[in-house]
Amino acid sequence: MWSRLARLFVIKTKFEAFLVIYGLGVGAVGRGFEYLHQYPGVPGWILFGVCPTAVFMAGARILDSVERAQDD
Repeated sequence: MWSRLARLFVIKTKFEAFLVIYGLGVGAVGRGFEYLHQYPGVPGWILFGVCPTAVFMAGARILDSVERAQDD
């Protein structure tokens, strides 16, 4: 029973990976806008830029792991 539930949270295809990355990106931009409001000026823009950058790095790792799993 638990293994069937756990399989719902496994990313199996690139399409699922892109959906997850899109959701992470939307959340990161939302968090970046909050940083712009909390920290006006250059610090806010720096924090805003860091949020999507983290999504780019995580997205690359997710896509890489999906491609490796498909090769096996």
